[in-house]
Amino acid sequence: MAVQEARQGAAGGARASAHGGHGGGCTCGDCPHGARAGHRRAVAAFVLKRDGFAVGEGLPAGVAHSASASRQWVSEELTQSAELVAERGRAEGEAWLALLWRRTAVVVWTLVVLLLLVQALTAIGAGWTSARTAGLVSAVLVAGALTAASWFHRTRGGALAPVIGEDNRLSTSRAVAVGWVLLVAYAVLVLVARLAAASDHTERETLVAGLELARGAGVVTVLAVVCGIAVLVRRVVGLRVLGQRLQKVRADRPRAADLLTDDARRGSFADIQYVVISTVGLLFAAVRLARRPDQLPDLPWGLAVLVLVSAGTYLAGKYAEGGRPVILSVVRAREAGDLDGPIRTGDDVEIRGAGFVPPGGQHADRLSRMVVRIGTVNVRVPLVPVTGGFSNPTDAVLTVPVPADVEPGRVAVQVVTAAGVETNRYEIHVTE
Repeated sequence: MAVQEARQGAAGGARASAHGGHGGGCTCGDCPHGARAGHRRAVAAFVLKRDGFAVGEGLPAGVAHSASASRQWVSEELTQSAELVAERGRAEGEAWLALLWRRTAVVVWTLVVLLLLVQALTAIGAGWTSARTAGLVSAVLVAGALTAASWFHRTRGGALAPVIGEDNRLSTSRAVAVGWVLLVAYAVLVLVARLAAASDHTERETLVAGLELARGAGVVTVLAVVCGIAVLVRRVVGLRVLGQRLQKVRADRPRAADLLTDDARRGSFADIQYVVISTVGLLFAAVRLARRPDQLPDLPWGLAVLVLVSAGTYLAGKYAEGGRPVILSVVRAREAGDLDGPIRTGDDVEIRGAGFVPPGGQHADRLSRMVVRIGTVNVRVPLVPVTGGFSNPTDAVLTVPVPADVEPGRVAVQVVTAAGVETNRYEIHVTE
């Protein structure tokens, strides 16, 4: 009752303040700053409220006398604020994706202009050749195709739509595969353009011979492997998620850092080495194409094998990551001065284990979705704020109360994470 009365009072105060204007996180059409400013204001308001609760500020008098009631009230208030932050974050992500297709188109045509400038500068003294014309025409064709694709996928990130995974993050395997696909497609277009403009029979035979497998065996092998890995990784991740061996939490929007980090935005060795070595291979192949525009880039087998080893390392890393959350033990939580005793209804229990917080699930709106199933009763894990974060829940320890609806006797405890993955069942004995 105290919690409900305090919440009603807080809601009444919020309604009264709302009559004076838009809230700090408003993203409606009347606000001039847009979704990004609305999200930032919502985050700032949440952080201020969380840190205030952490030092005991803002608690209503109706719940201040009870530790359990105040904890429940604080958790509910933070959950509601976190849901507002998540809503503003999703709105910002959608607005960002809607603008991304224009930005990608600008970047693509900027690269075409840079290619024209480089060709013009290198043609000084050497003269303009048909190979330069073919390279420029091929670049225009590729840029036009990417621009058209950006427009058709303008609500999903434009040209980046194929490399955005199901979790709304940039996929490293797809990005690397797309890089090699674009290089090979550009190289073939250069040869086609030169072949169309060639008038000499010998030149035409040379260009046709440049498409033979012996000339581009290395680059073709690398292309086949990286494309296969992009498809295989999607299958592996999907099966591991469905088998509850990998936890995936959807991101608000894709970021460039996704190519080099894991879902928790920590640097990933497997991703970094794959991107770095593949970039080196792409640069070498591009230089070889510029030097020998009459054939496919002849990637040396030493460099090709290096890229293949890097791809294998990346694939092995995908198989090794993740793991199912597990409960190791459940004990009665004891505060200073409490007597030792068995677990009773109303007591707090401390669940110790690993993997309770999935990568990327450290935000409050995700933490608030965690549930502990005690017998047949689902208990929401309360958010316990501290300055700069939360002391409960954590990846290794959860603290929840045993509700009065739990029947005395042996009952099973199970944690359901924010990603929907269930842990093993751990039995405890609850006394009256």
